[in-house]
Amino acid sequence: MLMNQAMQTLLVATGLATALACSGGGGGGGASGTPAGQSCAAATQCYAGLDAAALHGQVTCLSQLQNGYCTHACQTDADCCAVAGECEGVQEVCAPLQSASGTYCLVSCSSAAIAAFPNAGTTDPTTYCQRWANASFTCRSTGGGHDNMMFCGP
Repeated sequence: MLMNQAMQTLLVATGLATALACSGGGGGGGASGTPAGQSCAAATQCYAGLDAAALHGQVTCLSQLQNGYCTHACQTDADCCAVAGECEGVQEVCAPLQSASGTYCLVSCSSAAIAAFPNAGTTDPTTYCQRWANASFTCRSTGGGHDNMMFCGP
């Protein structure tokens, strides 16, 4: 009888640990859970757990980027990370993409953004992107002309 109870407790604890381990992460493979950059097929999949209406700009899934890219429209950098839980300490920039009209909040991988994040754990932009945005991302150019920025993307 005691053996059955001990075995049941072990199975429940193992199941709970597995569920918790599988529930974290950045949606698209990142370690941080930062909403920007998560994979998506539609805007309704973006910013789960946050009040999308409180974000400073319309939520968008940039489906032209490989696996989609959750973001929201912006006018300035101040529109990004304006809501608690939106950025988790990672900096974002408001920048245009060559492949999309408008400007969007994108996870920044500039050397200044990496240096400003105390938990970065690296100075390498690609390692930073893979650790804090998405495991498949690299640090790349937005291709946005004179407003070109470096961002973590596919």
